[in-house]
Amino acid sequence: MINRRFLRVKVLQAVYAYQESGEDFVENGIKHLIDSIEKLRDLFVWQISFLVETKRFAENRIEENKHKNFPTADDLNPNMRYVENRVLVALENNKDLRKEEERLKINWADHQDIVRGYYNKMRETEEYKQYMSDSVDNFDHDKKFIVKMINEYFADLEVLQDFYEEKSIFFVDDYHLVSSMLVKFFTEMKANFNENTSLPSIYKTGNDPVNEDKEFVKNLFRKVLLHDSEYGKMVGENTSNWEKERVCIMDMIILKLAITEFCCFPYIPVKVTMNEYIEISKYFSTPKSKIFVNGILDRILKKLNDQGAVVKKGIGLLDS
Repeated sequence: MINRRFLRVKVLQAVYAYQESGEDFVENGIKHLIDSIEKLRDLFVWQISFLVETKRFAENRIEENKHKNFPTADDLNPNMRYVENRVLVALENNKDLRKEEERLKINWADHQDIVRGYYNKMRETEEYKQYMSDSVDNFDHDKKFIVKMINEYFADLEVLQDFYEEKSIFFVDDYHLVSSMLVKFFTEMKANFNENTSLPSIYKTGNDPVNEDKEFVKNLFRKVLLHDSEYGKMVGENTSNWEKERVCIMDMIILKLAITEFCCFPYIPVKVTMNEYIEISKYFSTPKSKIFVNGILDRILKKLNDQGAVVKKGIGLLDS
């Protein structure tokens, strides 16, 4: 479900946490890393469960309005578009989701104020009003509305973020990452998704005989720490005095991770490594880190190539 860039980010965060903690047993760091990745799926399930709960909340409100002392015409003949949203209905009936909700002991009964807050906010949006009155009525239209709500409103729902922060320390930093996962999940969701469809594994290779993504993060974590001093020295030798003064901790870890992939991962193209870590530096370091990281990696890569230290297997993998 999550791509290699997200996995690299998790390794970056794990290496930072490991070094800041003073931990000296690598396997403990790996366990924490794997736990943090697998907690992503837990938060993913919580978020899907919350969306389904908003459907149930809307249904309850419709029933309550029908039984008012003086119901209006709209109360008696409500617009059912949202509660009949095909995506939410399919998820509500999904056995795998129900199983995961039981495992995580998810119950929104005591948190209806959060559900109500989001639902009321959603109903006030132009997107919701347009969706409820639109003549188009099909699975893709239902799906696009859910994606739009996640992008525009759901991703920044502070009260929900605060709620999750109390649930797990892992959820604090991963809220927006999981929002991206939700968008990807719903965008790729097919109309034949039904009660027997399995929710996706957190790893793209999670159902393969060998979980290559999981092995990738474990090996990357191990090897960057194994070569920590060596690659740190390499960075120092390829930075000018003024550059050394501005190398922040995250920049240093990003550079070491990239060097690790250059030297220790023969099947990952050099271009992929360069592009991934330059992009990551834009979001997890200083504003000018992209240019800085790019320049340093160019210098280091040239020297590594001259030394024959970068060995890539496959056509075109060495090209930078």
